[in-house]
Amino acid sequence: GDGATQATARVRIIAANLTSGKKQSWDPGHGQRILQGLAPDIVLIQEFNLGNNSPATLAAFVQNTCGAGFSYFRELSTTIPNGIISRYPILESGVWDDSLATNREFAWARIDVPGPTDLWAVSVHLLTSKSSVRAKQITQLVGYIDQHVPKKDFLIVGGDLNTTSVSEQSLQGFDGLLDRSRRPVDQAGNGDTNSNRNKPYDRLFADFDLEPHHTAVTLGAQTFANGLVFDSRVYTPLSDASPAEKGDSDAEAMQHMAIVRDFAIPTP
Repeated sequence: GDGATQATARVRIIAANLTSGKKQSWDPGHGQRILQGLAPDIVLIQEFNLGNNSPATLAAFVQNTCGAGFSYFRELSTTIPNGIISRYPILESGVWDDSLATNREFAWARIDVPGPTDLWAVSVHLLTSKSSVRAKQITQLVGYIDQHVPKKDFLIVGGDLNTTSVSEQSLQGFDGLLDRSRRPVDQAGNGDTNSNRNKPYDRLFADFDLEPHHTAVTLGAQTFANGLVFDSRVYTPLSDASPAEKGDSDAEAMQHMAIVRDFAIPTP
């Protein structure tokens, strides 16, 4: 080659089931502060409830949390909807029916990220019941992806998978489609994401086109080579993620931590 450096755009993607309080909603503000502090470009959001859930209320939340110019997709008519928030234009979006879950579907968006390749983002919230049920959900989801997502496009799948171990058999359903090898961790090296920090409920998996563009997450002076599990109770200095407060990850009914991954996407 001629030694020219490949130009890239850093795209930060966050999996966020950060509701708190009694209504599985973002209203109390703990999760919102965490997202504000982590400054995502794209959010795979779960339990996307806020106030009266009107488009105006949701749009205001998105702007106040992520910034002016961000847009969102949120599934309708479910009690704990999934969604996608994006700095970049959402070219199309929708839901794929999860026949096993009655109160949420698989939410997807095709996003015009920098560079020539579109990114498909799929926000999922698998059932807590058992691995064999999650295996059926994953098989169904992979079927939709095979049918609808062009092989050449980038793909990120993530959110609250409710998996009880990284080697849970259900996850083998993603093999050949998604790279599951990388595991974000906190400053102590803990990759578990439930409130007790002993279960890997939340994950962010890239496909084999996107994964090679993974890059370290930098927050303040800290660098996380494989991505970050953010827990406001243990992260220091917390000023790196202002306005997040130490108690945010410890709020009532805050059952999950955020997962942060960065990608350096080529922009020829």
